[in-house]
Amino acid sequence: MSEQLATEISQRAAKAARAVATLSEEQKNSVLKKMANAIRQHKNTILQVNKQDLEAGKEKGLSDAMMDRLQLDDDRIEGMATAIEEIIELQDPVGERYLVEERPNGLKIEKMRIPLGVIAMIYEARPNVTADAGALCFKSGNAVILRCGREAIESSKAIAVALHEALEESGLPKDVITVVPTPDRDLMKELLQQKDYIDLVIPRGGEGLIHYVSDNSKIPVIQHYKGVCHLYVDKDADLDKALAILINGKTQRTGVCNALEALLVHSDVADDFLPRAAKALAEKNVTVHAAKDSIKFFDGADEIAVEDFGEEYLALEIAVRTVTDFDQAVEHIQQFGSGHTEVIITENDKTAEQFIREVDSAVTMANASSRFSDGGQLGLGAEIGISTSKLHAYGPMGLQALTTEKFVVTGNGQTRD
Repeated sequence: MSEQLATEISQRAAKAARAVATLSEEQKNSVLKKMANAIRQHKNTILQVNKQDLEAGKEKGLSDAMMDRLQLDDDRIEGMATAIEEIIELQDPVGERYLVEERPNGLKIEKMRIPLGVIAMIYEARPNVTADAGALCFKSGNAVILRCGREAIESSKAIAVALHEALEESGLPKDVITVVPTPDRDLMKELLQQKDYIDLVIPRGGEGLIHYVSDNSKIPVIQHYKGVCHLYVDKDADLDKALAILINGKTQRTGVCNALEALLVHSDVADDFLPRAAKALAEKNVTVHAAKDSIKFFDGADEIAVEDFGEEYLALEIAVRTVTDFDQAVEHIQQFGSGHTEVIITENDKTAEQFIREVDSAVTMANASSRFSDGGQLGLGAEIGISTSKLHAYGPMGLQALTTEKFVVTGNGQTRD
């Protein structure tokens, strides 16, 4: 039964993808505007359904991080609608062409950007992904199959009702955006076998989900296992900037993959910076896990060994260590980082450039909060995910990452000798 349903869903999505692939940018933007308006018009219903999901999540004992991702309110619903409107303003990449070469025999070789086709999104307690992914895939000319976790399934269905209303009002099949009606694990596994109809799988959620999808999929998978983001305070850092960025990166929102999970401080500035950091973190009720070299600066900190770094807390917790020099900071990040986002605070431009070149992560930053490692903040519009695998996309994924390129060859009757 699961196999049959997965095949039917995938076939309908593939058919719908052909309908959206040839729409003009003007046509797509018109539909997106209707989607944003429909989200606002359905706000009360979405909030009411989300309340039910929240109550069920509380009964199940979901973590604070999961509950934060699950919760919708007026601002977050408006944020979904606004994100769709921001996508309208982005240039449509589909159909872009550029010249590769004109061959001596007169052949004109170009490349043209085209949709991927059908994208499957698998996510947990993130109902906003339904709107973000639906709009991004639509603008990039793709159909999308959205498989939401049990925790947010009803909220996602309510959001999908609004999106389908906009599609059908525009004469388009609602299968352009499909929300899988059940979170059944067998059905998800069968979807991962649909290589004849689905072109790419993007999982968003905990490390266990990513591993499950990667291990069971016959379709290419964009991977992002976790976000262990470091802040390195260099010996040439502006300590006021460092403190502000530390507190913002750790406490502005904890249950997200671009929140800071570790602080590294150059030993030359540790005596000046760490007491200030300890005071500020204590005021925000942040639990500190400190290595032996830095624990003296924190009251009530939990001492941990260096080999215990690399934890993704997704909570008001952070690991702290001092390092003797730049090289030790980079070595630590390479060992314990997850390839997501790494930040250096320094006034030395050469050191900043060296950090950017040497640190292997999807996003590297100098003197800015890790919380900016987000598609919307980086000018991509709402992001569909973050890739820490080096496929065609690396880092936050926006419109262009949901397309690929094909060769276009134009001749005048040439034949090959």
